[in-house]
Amino acid sequence: MNAYITKTGQEKAILIGVVNNYNNEKTVNDYLKELAFLTETAGALPLKQYVQKLDIPNPRTFIGAGKLEEIRYFVKTHDVDIAIFDDDLSPSQLRNIESKLNIRILDRTNLILDIFARRAKTAHAKTQVELAQYQYLLPRLTRMWTHLERQKGGIGLRGPGETEIETDRRIIRDKIAKLKSDLIKIDKQKSTQRKNRGKLVRVSMVGYTNVGKSTLMNLLSKSEVFAENKLFATLDTTVRKVVIGNLPFLLSDTVGFIRKLPHHLVESFKSTLDELRESDILLHIVDISHPNFEEQINIVNQTLYEISANNKPTYLIFNKIDAYSYIRKDEDDLTPRTKENYTLGELKNTWMAKNNSPSIFISATKKENIDELKELLYNEVKKIHITRYPYDDFLY
Repeated sequence: MNAYITKTGQEKAILIGVVNNYNNEKTVNDYLKELAFLTETAGALPLKQYVQKLDIPNPRTFIGAGKLEEIRYFVKTHDVDIAIFDDDLSPSQLRNIESKLNIRILDRTNLILDIFARRAKTAHAKTQVELAQYQYLLPRLTRMWTHLERQKGGIGLRGPGETEIETDRRIIRDKIAKLKSDLIKIDKQKSTQRKNRGKLVRVSMVGYTNVGKSTLMNLLSKSEVFAENKLFATLDTTVRKVVIGNLPFLLSDTVGFIRKLPHHLVESFKSTLDELRESDILLHIVDISHPNFEEQINIVNQTLYEISANNKPTYLIFNKIDAYSYIRKDEDDLTPRTKENYTLGELKNTWMAKNNSPSIFISATKKENIDELKELLYNEVKKIHITRYPYDDFLY
């Protein structure tokens, strides 16, 4: 049994972030909250978080020597199993930090890869994740060799880090080449499947992870797509035929995006993201109850731009209005209002005014304003449908 696993089977983790010229302390603390959610999704217990102000990261240990010693003392006195950094670390930094703390060190990318490895259920998703894992592992192979004696499992050690640790770089490169070849075949199969769906209008839901896309899919398609309050609950694209009124169309639920989504994952999930590129309409689902929902909108928009899917008709669907709350300011409080002080009604007016396309505010779990969303879908799908099937008299 791994010496780093707790008696209950749950590993203990500490989280580490850095404040620099680009991110202030409040922003970094918000990021660490997300990292804590990622950690819990991976099955570990976040015990404590550390934040250090640095203009530039230490090239050897990322954080300063004093902070590292402070962390080392906490690790020793609280039987911590893993230290997780919110930023990507170089192979030498991983190795140096590990030698100081004598526990497993993960960076954000490694943690996300581990979660994807847990979530992958189909052969397609498993192949995509395995490719990303090997691409991440290749430059870090030397570090992995330094502690073979305790490679028995746990977060960050799932998949190739556990089963292929004895391989050398040449074998891993051969494995990467084979996985890429396998994905090309899968991509062709998926492309054929998409073509075989005919010319039905295709609508795709896109958004940050855990905004409620799968719940909304279940509601609109009357299906049972897996959904839970954890990050990356859905990896494989799910496509369902939906009929609103007398109008049929295809609705797809895609993998959620996240801040700093690892490049290897974006590349290996190309065939999954092709669903977005080939869609006619995008529904950008937003969790309006999240304090950083505006940043999440920007991250999704940036990712859509990077995969060349930003030129589609896109409609903002603000979900979880039932969970939205705001802080009412006292009348004698003269400090400027922040977004936390706006009522839901004020936010609605703001977003509907700034967007050229309609914005809908719903609660998928409470089924609030779903008829308004269905009316939007019906009208927008119909515009495209009649250009493909101009003789469908039943629509008029």
